[in-house]
Amino acid sequence: MAARKKSGGRRYGKSASKRVASAMRRRKKGTLESGRSGRKVKSKEQAIAIGLSEAREKGAKVPRKRSAKKGGAKRGGRKSAAKKGGRKSAAKKRAGRKRTSR
Repeated sequence: MAARKKSGGRRYGKSASKRVASAMRRRKKGTLESGRSGRKVKSKEQAIAIGLSEAREKGAKVPRKRSAKKGGAKRGGRKSAAKKGGRKSAAKKRAGRKRTSR
């Protein structure tokens, strides 16, 4: 017989949901700002994250943040041509050619 999952109860406390609701209201009003840069927050996902972060600071029941993967920080940029296996530069092409005797 397969093992059943334990029912863990509430994952988030009531005060945590209040903090998130407050952050969402501030976002709609246009007064919610991100911590580091102080820019206005527009996305609801970021507003939720800010609300949960505030709840954590106040000691509410909130699960721990997910730890970052070993690969390092996620970077959203273009990969270089060398990594992609794209075009070679002219210098590399010349260096790769076989030399013919004349």
